[in-house]
Amino acid sequence: MGAYDTETAAPAAAARAALVREIDADGAFAEDPVWRAAFAAVPRHLFVPYYYVAGRGGHRRRWGESPDPRAREEWLRGVYADAPLATRLRDGELVSSSSRPSLMARMLAALRVVDGNRVLEVGAGTGYNAALLAHRLGDDDLVTTIDLEPEIAESARRHLAAAGHRPFVATGDGARGVPERAPFDRIIATCALPTIPRAWLAQCRPGARVLTPLATGLLMLTVRDRTHAEGRFLPSAAFFVPLRGERWARPRGASLAGLPGRVREQDTFRFLLALTRCVLEPREACALWEREGMPGRERYGVTVGAERAWAWLDDPRGPYGWPLP
Repeated sequence: MGAYDTETAAPAAAARAALVREIDADGAFAEDPVWRAAFAAVPRHLFVPYYYVAGRGGHRRRWGESPDPRAREEWLRGVYADAPLATRLRDGELVSSSSRPSLMARMLAALRVVDGNRVLEVGAGTGYNAALLAHRLGDDDLVTTIDLEPEIAESARRHLAAAGHRPFVATGDGARGVPERAPFDRIIATCALPTIPRAWLAQCRPGARVLTPLATGLLMLTVRDRTHAEGRFLPSAAFFVPLRGERWARPRGASLAGLPGRVREQDTFRFLLALTRCVLEPREACALWEREGMPGRERYGVTVGAERAWAWLDDPRGPYGWPLP
């Protein structure tokens, strides 16, 4: 049996409706309820024909085309769970995933997309996020998505076509943007970066919004012009696969040896440490974090200027600022 045949349609529709209710109850649509219709309409199973589940002895693949009906049911339940799905592995390492739907909903709602916006998505992944954007905007040509891996980009293109959408799917380094499709009103990244690529700002209209994972948070910037942007982090944590590209190296891990156990496991401390990894040693970060009342992510922000970019606590001109790479 095929994953997309009539046998799948009814249980998939029921599972999708249940997922939408779950996301709604979590409050993820509150900021922009129009996204509820997009999640209700776009079938996630078309974008995740298989995924991997970690277990003893390695990863096990769940496949929608399995000849075993019980295995197909298990696959479908996983697809419509409010959970991230590992979709591509290389030598046991995760290189692409489908994000948790409720997190996707919060990000899309925070982006404040309006009719007629031109949107760039960095990190095509399965194509599911691009399909949600295309459904919301009602015009596939307003959506551009890019991925470094040709195989991932082509797979996303096929998934999108199966769902009835044909946005522009580019192959290349997402940090460079897609200048031939600019200018953009919104940019959303679904992969983690160590800083803000200047190419993105240069491809934005004034007033554009850029939402990107940074450290272990979600940064929302408002673009002033081609070289200036500023904004704060959203309150929630976010963990994404790092952007792959020739310019980006993985940051080294910081040793937390010697720090109190009550500090080492605190999410907001680990966020500060990730944000300031190039500048603050763990003990310095710990002292600041405790002195300032264990600040949450929403107290931090980033400013991008013509010559430098920096992260800050509370005020971009205040006493706490740290250069970004």
